[in-house]
Amino acid sequence: MSSHWRYGEFLLVILVVGAVAAKNTTEVDKNNPCKNKDTCRECIQTANCVWCKEPNFAEDRCFPSNASTICTSIENPVTKITEEINRPLTSGGKSKNSHENREIVQLMPQYIKLELRPNDVELVKVKYARALDYPVDLYYLMDLSESMTDDRDTLSELGNTLAEAMRNLTSDFRLGFGSFTDKVIMPFTDNLTQRSKTDLFPRGTKYKCHEHNNCLSYRNIMALDADITNQFSSKVKNAKIAGNYDSPEGGLEAMMQAIVCRKEIGWREKARHLLVFSTDANFHTAGDGKLAGLIQPNDGKCHLDEDGAYTHAEQLDYPSIGQVKHTIEENAINVIFAVTHNVLDIYKTLSANINGSSYANLEGNSMNVVNLIREQYQQISSSIQMRDNATSDVKITYYSACRSAGPKVLTSKCDGLHVGEEVTFSINIRLISCPKDPRDWRQIIQIYPVGINESLIIDLKMLCGCECDAEVKTKSQYCSSQGNLVCGVCQCEDQFVGAQCQCSNTDMQESTDSSHNCHDNTTVIDCSGRGICSCGQCQCEKRSNEEVISGKYCQCDNFSCERHEQRLCSGPSHGKCECGQCTCNEGWQGKACECAVSTDSCRKSGDDKLCSGKGSCECGACKCQATAQGRYSGQYCETCPTCSNLCLELKDCVQCQMYNRGKFKDIKDCAANCTKVKTTPVDKVLEKSELVLGEKICESYDDDNCKYAFTFKENNGIYEVQAQKERECLPKVAMLKILFSVAGSILFIGLATLLLWKLITTMQDNREFRRFEKEQMMAQWNANGNPLYKQATLSFKNPTYSTQ
Repeated sequence: MSSHWRYGEFLLVILVVGAVAAKNTTEVDKNNPCKNKDTCRECIQTANCVWCKEPNFAEDRCFPSNASTICTSIENPVTKITEEINRPLTSGGKSKNSHENREIVQLMPQYIKLELRPNDVELVKVKYARALDYPVDLYYLMDLSESMTDDRDTLSELGNTLAEAMRNLTSDFRLGFGSFTDKVIMPFTDNLTQRSKTDLFPRGTKYKCHEHNNCLSYRNIMALDADITNQFSSKVKNAKIAGNYDSPEGGLEAMMQAIVCRKEIGWREKARHLLVFSTDANFHTAGDGKLAGLIQPNDGKCHLDEDGAYTHAEQLDYPSIGQVKHTIEENAINVIFAVTHNVLDIYKTLSANINGSSYANLEGNSMNVVNLIREQYQQISSSIQMRDNATSDVKITYYSACRSAGPKVLTSKCDGLHVGEEVTFSINIRLISCPKDPRDWRQIIQIYPVGINESLIIDLKMLCGCECDAEVKTKSQYCSSQGNLVCGVCQCEDQFVGAQCQCSNTDMQESTDSSHNCHDNTTVIDCSGRGICSCGQCQCEKRSNEEVISGKYCQCDNFSCERHEQRLCSGPSHGKCECGQCTCNEGWQGKACECAVSTDSCRKSGDDKLCSGKGSCECGACKCQATAQGRYSGQYCETCPTCSNLCLELKDCVQCQMYNRGKFKDIKDCAANCTKVKTTPVDKVLEKSELVLGEKICESYDDDNCKYAFTFKENNGIYEVQAQKERECLPKVAMLKILFSVAGSILFIGLATLLLWKLITTMQDNREFRRFEKEQMMAQWNANGNPLYKQATLSFKNPTYSTQ
């Protein structure tokens, strides 16, 4: 029994010692990320590591590039960048001697070749300048259902005005027009008959769609053309109105055709493409076509006949929002959703999901369409936003100072650009990881400004492999003629193992003589307990999934690292697990690579202080501090709900600095007590919805009962106040005049009431008196005795008395 206990204790001691040894080895490996890389490819994919490809090399083949070594044959790919095409920026405009446009270049460089090693970062500087008279193609796509009749008429009247307004912005302008309703198929539209409520046909009559040729899902009525004098207005005016049964329209389907039919519409390669989408209804999307039995998905191809009519409306389903988004971005289209108020929120949401698009409220009869398009164009053309099509293996980060002279900040967008004004983007390109398929090690990346058909093409060659991988020596004598020599390492045939393939799997017996090569001097456990010692080399366990055990002594793995939100090293975009430790990508830190290195997320726009100066930035988020006034909170520690009321504290200083009133109206008192308050007069303070982050609004009344308002924000301990110039005071009241007026009014009303009462009663008495006289005159009197009168004498006769 005691022998069993001793044996168990012995095993326990071995396991503990092995765990400690593995931990110590891991700590060493963390300080040297090049250690335990078994292949050249794995080595060079680790930052700052090089590989020795000499066959007879006893030390670790993968080592830091700055380490001293006796190796004379090293594999060390170097990142290299070459500018192939770099045409200078041009100012634009038309040549004086020709009607043709000169080639306009707004983005430089145009083409570079980049050889990039994993985990290396290469800086590329891209310049952009807005050119003068940059060509503009504007295509007006209009819903011509019955409810848009007045909008069509208005657009027809304003056609020339629209063209003139756009020519004031650019001399190279072309205009086109198309219309849409919905699929001419039930239940969306009755393709046999329709009832019209317009002046086109009498109310309640029936007409056949195809006889009148106005029941079409989409028609290109006028291709883009520079000669639009009266042509555009005429085409719009003659466009036929149609109706449909359901409220949503086939707008996305029409938009898809208007974009992909580049030749039919006339889109130019070097021009800014504007598509104005005008409607008062919602839109159908993918899947709705199944109601009509249309199960074939939209193919995103052009299907217009020679008359410009869409021919596949009854064959294909509606496109999805994702399809439309991809098509818009691929063809560099700026979409302006000019929609009525009832569907504004719908298209606001749609616009937020499509890069380069905008939305605006269209008046009921489209009277504001010219100003709407002009304002939206100016907003679009004065802004630049950089995008790219890089895969997840490549991380591209944009920095720019835009128009300011300050330091570059993390941003891909600049606003408010003027013609000829140049901005520079510093673009960091980092190869995060190598694709598994070597065929994907060569990629073409496009960096482009949204809505402009210019781009920087990056021909990227990922340096994920070694040149020596192609220098294979088959049946090498160094490998005992039982394996291939690749980059100085033997790749043994299936039945052989060993550093030089000198051992056979079939007849090899483990021996204590070779076992000492399978563990270091800190432990007696071979291969860290996670492999088999064969011929003096560890054969690590194979796992069924992507989890890998590696290292000379099987001490490393890629699955036992720290996790954040159930993801290993916070996911591939943050870092990867190497030998039990997270190796973080650029821009991330922490045990699980969960924390951003950049502090931009802790700094509000326009403020150079972290967390508004009221906290510290930890792991990419503000940790607000408590002060004597109270504890600050908010994303940037910009608010303090428990602090004393700053409106009350600032009002005395605002009154004295702005109006020479209040507690500190004396100049000396004001200067002494308001050193940390800087007040600027404004005509009108901002509304609450217009305030920027950290700014507050206050309203109060002074001793004269006059209302005043001001906004304030703290900046480096100074309260920057904007107060309205004029107070809102009630006009002075003349009390005596009011009292005499009220008393006089009461007296007058009383006397008038008495006189009126007297007049009414007099009239009533007169009327009653006249009626009495009239009745008296009409009375007739008869000679009758008074029934109350009795005679003074009475006579009685004795009945027994009889006269003889």
